[in-house]
Formats: sequence, C-alpha cells, structure tokens
Amino acid sequence: MNSILIQFAHPRLEKSRMHRALLSALPKNEMITVNDLYEAYPDFNIDTEREKELLLRHNIIIWQHPLYWYSAPPLLKQWIDIVLEYGWAYGPGGTALKGKYVFNCITSGGPRQAYSREGYHKFTLREFLAPFERTTTLCNMVYLPPFAVQGTHRLTDEELNSNLKTYSGLLQKLLNEEINMEFYGNLEYLNDIFTQRKGE
Repeated sequence: MNSILIQFAHPRLEKSRMHRALLSALPKNEMITVNDLYEAYPDFNIDTEREKELLLRHNIIIWQHPLYWYSAPPLLKQWIDIVLEYGWAYGPGGTALKGKYVFNCITSGGPRQAYSREGYHKFTLREFLAPFERTTTLCNMVYLPPFAVQGTHRLTDEELNSNLKTYSGLLQKLLNEEINMEFYGNLEYLNDIFTQRKGE
C-alpha cells in the first residue's frame, strides 16, 4: 500500500467551502497524513527536519492549495525554498526524494475552459504549474497531472459532491496502487482517471 502526504496550504481555510469539503472527503486511512502548513507554522518558521522526516515517510506527496495569482500561497512557496535543500533533495548527493510521486490538488475561481490558449487566462493550467513540475523533476521525483476543482464560486451542491467523490476515489486508488502512474501521467488532469480508459 502507498502512503500519502498532503501538504496543505490555505491561509484562510475558514472561508473556503471547497477546501474544507475536500479535507472532509479524504478516505479514513492511517496511510494518509495531512500536514496543515498554516496551522503548524503561523509564524512561517518552518521546522525543516520535521518536514524532511514527513517526506521520507511517504511515497506520494500532494501539494493541496488554492491557485493564488497562478501559483501557490506564500507559505507553500517558502516550504519549497527551505525544505528542498541542495545536497538533500537535489544536486550532488541529493537523492533523498528520488522516485516519489507529486501532484498539485488545486482550486480556482475560474472554470476549466478559462485555462486554455483560447480561454480568459491564455495559458493552460499545466503551463502555470510548470515551476512545480520542474521543481519535482529537479528533485528526482515524478510529477503527475494536477487534480483541479475549478469554477468554485459557481459550483452547485451536485457538482461539489461529484468533485469530492472523484478526489476520494482517486486517493483510494493511489493508496491501493490501482493506478498505472505512467499511463495516467499523460492526462491533462487527474480528475479524468474515471473517464479516460487505457488505450484510448
């Protein structure tokens, strides 16, 4: 069974309907660890040794956060700057995280179609997430497509529940090693794993 570390970063969780719902939808399993960065480090004073130990204990890492100006909230960026050290995560001898899988679980106010060459934002979501992808590969990890809940301000209860079911189902499949990482790594979004079939 895989182990999953959710590096959760939301500076205003009390105002986020979607992220509170996503956290409540997590499978109840001791192999899933939620590390709430804003709860753990309200002063931004990150304990790098604690964070490294958490990373070493899990083989799938999820950066879960809202999309802030096409990136992540500042504490997650600081976490990347401080924890993924030269000589440990990358560079000569930096192989501590080699082979681990990483993806972003993000929310955005804009709908999926807005994140395209023809859409409002003029770039795809994967293009905006390129710095995360390059960070991952520099650290010898494997980057997977994002799981994204978009158009959050206009989601109906039915649409919200559908996203929660998909996220929970995705995590359960990851835990049980039921996902072909190589195949699904070619998807645009991990949301599509239940509609995309191998060979199509």
